[in-house]
Amino acid sequence: MAFNEDSRVKIPAILHLCRMGYTYIPKRQQNRLEENNIFPEIFKKSIAAINDISEHEAEVELQELSIKLHSDDLGRDFYRRLVSTSGKKLIDFQNFHRNTFHVTTELTYKNGDEEFRPDITLLINGMPLVFIEVKKPNNREGVLAERSRINTRFALKEFTTFTNITQLMLFSNNMEYEDGVTDPVMGAYYGTPSKTGVLFNYFREEEILNLTHLLKPEDTELENLVLKDNNIVAIKHTDEFKTNKHFDTPTNRLLTSLLSGERLAFFLQFGIAYVEDDKDGKLELQKHIMRYPQLFATKALAQKLDGGTKQGIIWHTQGSGKTALAFFNVKFLTDYFQKKNTIPKFYFIVDRLDLANQAKNEFRSRGLSVRLVNSREEFIRDMKRVGAVQNHSGEMEISVVNIQKFTEDTKVLEELDYDLNIQRVYFIDEAHRSYNPKGSYLVNLLKSDTKSIRIALTGTPLLKEVAKDYDSKALFGNYIHTYYYNRSIADGYTLRLIREGIDTTYKMQMKDVIQQINILQGEISKSEIFAHPRFVEPMLEYIVNDLKTFRKTNNDYTLGGMVVCDSADQAKELFAQFEGRQRSEASSLPMAAEGIEVYASKHDLKASLILHDVNSKDDREKDIKAFKRGEIDLLFVYNMLLTGFDAKRLKKLYLARVVKNHNLLQTLTRVNRPYKNYRFGYVVDFADITKEFRLTNQNYFEELQGELGDEFQNYSNLFKSPEEITSDIEGIQEKLFDFDTHNAEKFRLQIDEIRDKKQLLELQKVLTQAKELRNIIRLQGQDELLKLLDFNKLNQLLAEVQRRLDILNLVDDLNQHEETSNLLNLALEDIFFQFTKVSEEEMILADRLRNQLRKTREELQRNFDPKDPAFISLKEELERIFRNKNLDEVSQEDMRENIGLLNRIYDEVKELNRQNALLKAKYDEDEKYARVHKRLMTDYKISAPKMQVYDALMSTKAQVDGIFLNNINLLQNDAYFRDEVMSIVIDQFIDTKKIDLDYNTTESINHLIVKEYLHQYK
Repeated sequence: MAFNEDSRVKIPAILHLCRMGYTYIPKRQQNRLEENNIFPEIFKKSIAAINDISEHEAEVELQELSIKLHSDDLGRDFYRRLVSTSGKKLIDFQNFHRNTFHVTTELTYKNGDEEFRPDITLLINGMPLVFIEVKKPNNREGVLAERSRINTRFALKEFTTFTNITQLMLFSNNMEYEDGVTDPVMGAYYGTPSKTGVLFNYFREEEILNLTHLLKPEDTELENLVLKDNNIVAIKHTDEFKTNKHFDTPTNRLLTSLLSGERLAFFLQFGIAYVEDDKDGKLELQKHIMRYPQLFATKALAQKLDGGTKQGIIWHTQGSGKTALAFFNVKFLTDYFQKKNTIPKFYFIVDRLDLANQAKNEFRSRGLSVRLVNSREEFIRDMKRVGAVQNHSGEMEISVVNIQKFTEDTKVLEELDYDLNIQRVYFIDEAHRSYNPKGSYLVNLLKSDTKSIRIALTGTPLLKEVAKDYDSKALFGNYIHTYYYNRSIADGYTLRLIREGIDTTYKMQMKDVIQQINILQGEISKSEIFAHPRFVEPMLEYIVNDLKTFRKTNNDYTLGGMVVCDSADQAKELFAQFEGRQRSEASSLPMAAEGIEVYASKHDLKASLILHDVNSKDDREKDIKAFKRGEIDLLFVYNMLLTGFDAKRLKKLYLARVVKNHNLLQTLTRVNRPYKNYRFGYVVDFADITKEFRLTNQNYFEELQGELGDEFQNYSNLFKSPEEITSDIEGIQEKLFDFDTHNAEKFRLQIDEIRDKKQLLELQKVLTQAKELRNIIRLQGQDELLKLLDFNKLNQLLAEVQRRLDILNLVDDLNQHEETSNLLNLALEDIFFQFTKVSEEEMILADRLRNQLRKTREELQRNFDPKDPAFISLKEELERIFRNKNLDEVSQEDMRENIGLLNRIYDEVKELNRQNALLKAKYDEDEKYARVHKRLMTDYKISAPKMQVYDALMSTKAQVDGIFLNNINLLQNDAYFRDEVMSIVIDQFIDTKKIDLDYNTTESINHLIVKEYLHQYK
């Protein structure tokens, strides 16, 4: 059979969606508005029905909608209209079954010369809100290739309307997940449109779904319709097709979990957020979608509320998006309580002013109206008010409150003069801190409204083993939902950590320094020793050199570090010496070949001191923002920024003191946010946290095991273990044994002899692993391992392997004259520019060339007849552009010449595709018979009118398709199948249409048709 994404993934997915209640629209019935792909007739009937209005009034809604979709706002205005429950509804969320649901395939998204066709598109009330892209298992580059193409398309202004109307996207190559990867290759993922890059989200079902209720029985008549419409009837009775139709394939599981009625309604109504993110001082609008742990936490909360529970803990690990979770729950709970004729009032409770400001900014960036309560008096007045919304725009609102604002006077009115149901909802952030029941603040919070709902949010709840009589569960109730490090790491939302023990030589040096300080000043406290200038100086030297080496090794000067100091005095001394060191280095800056300015930007570090009693609050906030933007490289902190501080570029944490219990995990996870393609965050352990981490880890392990039983695996997976690291090193040494790893030129000559790309990919994987292990081998003072691997050299060898792979891919694809798919699937423009040295003055010209090459490649890719001599000629001309050019030396003149050549090839292949499309349409979009028709008219030159040949082929197609759908064993005997088709050809061409054919020509027609079907089947 045609073992491709259509037969293995797309068709089974369409049939599964039909079982879920979607109505299939054949390709010939895709009656849509080309500007936005809305199906107007379906839209008008659906909108009229759910609003009880005329179709004429629905037509007016359609016209207004079409205007909104042209806005350059990532679809925010359209989304607000989509989920609005006032006025005329676009979707009936209250009675979701009243909406209409359709599925179609290969729907063209087109604007001008730009176009693409998602594999599957889902329509709700005629609006294309969801599309699905599929690839066959183990395809080259996995699902990343499709994401790359989507990113390119959505960045184009021509696709603005399609970007705006699309709410949900699914990508799958029908494989199980490979856990813990930063760039997912295998699996079924979901996301939402973005102009800067679609983020893939894992989905792991946590509920037991009633598939008997969700899925209709298989429908043979519908299945035949879908197979015939996609001209792939040959797969009907194959074992592979039956396997891929199963509801439990990775693709079908995701479809069920996300796109069944109740789930789809939930994601559309509550699971999408527009976020204004500060990028280098400019606001960038992003579109986010709810992660699956946030979905199931929200559903678990609803179940608790339905059961009468008023409080509980959501235990989600750091970096899992707890502020976003609170935002999504404001949306959900507003609707939840409105259905009960109750007005909710939301409060986000923090215990520090900096966290209050951070929460305020996070909520405002997501579009909530935020009231930052600045005084106790203001909060008391707020509690006395009975109105839910206090802003003038009527937007959803949340009040951010420091717990210190709760006093004994902070109580709601006990009795009201009129009937008004108010439900206060407290989200208690970082519920592992400052909530001591022996103090007054927590008591005041609990008594402020005894009927309030209290949702505690934490990544590290206080455990009874540590907090004794006031652990988190005793204060806030049982766990509503848990999402722990192992899952977060597996889902790619957080990174594992590498603990680096400090060098033995440094340890010996520090012992000498401590002895010298004691001799000079007598016995003094440890904190005084650690803050002493003679102790701080070598420590700072170590940190600065380590961070510089870390940045240089990774060739990434955006990486930042943070020093968690032993005391405020140590932090001040470290910063003072750092400033002095920088002034000294600046005065003696060497002349560098790359220029002083560039040299300084790469090698100089900038730092800031963050202490509660140093500088003003505004100055500290300014420095923190500067660090996040990359303008500051190193932070010296004490008792600040250890919780609630998220900076993705922070990848090195220097621990100068032992942090205990839940605070230790909070501190460590400052470096666990995903950033670029890094797989780990790094912790340089000056203080030796080994014992404390083991104790803390064991406590949380036992707590989670009590909650989750055997489902939970060891919490220590937060760190990469010494055993794993040692095994990795041994594996690297073994796999590199046959190569010269000392001489890069000899290494290059060795790999030039390798033609097997699998060997090179394995070598690339090993060297990439070595790059990641550069800082790991110093673990626990194993300095001797540094002598076993020259990491700088291995990094150089990695670049050679990558270049060799790129060249092999390019040469192989250009030499494949008979099969064009590899050339066309390859992002040729990316490889071209990898070898092209482009000066700053040539960037505009280079962009034009890159864009034209992309368009030409994509247009070639749309051709379905690679045997067509006209297509072969155009493809060979494209190949000659690359065969005859030295890609290392492409001048402006070359670029202009190439642009001209590409323009001509693009125009000619576009015209060829236009003609092919007309012919394919005549054969009900069946590429098989369009190709047979072309061969008959060009290669065999049948002396009959095209219309007569067409009638004969269409009658043949109808009969062959029909016997396919009804004869299970037809293709299991090739000779029998050929005889069957031969009898049909003779009947239709010679007996019915009276076309004069000799035996050889008749046999050739039979051979062409049989070959097309066998290609689909085998």
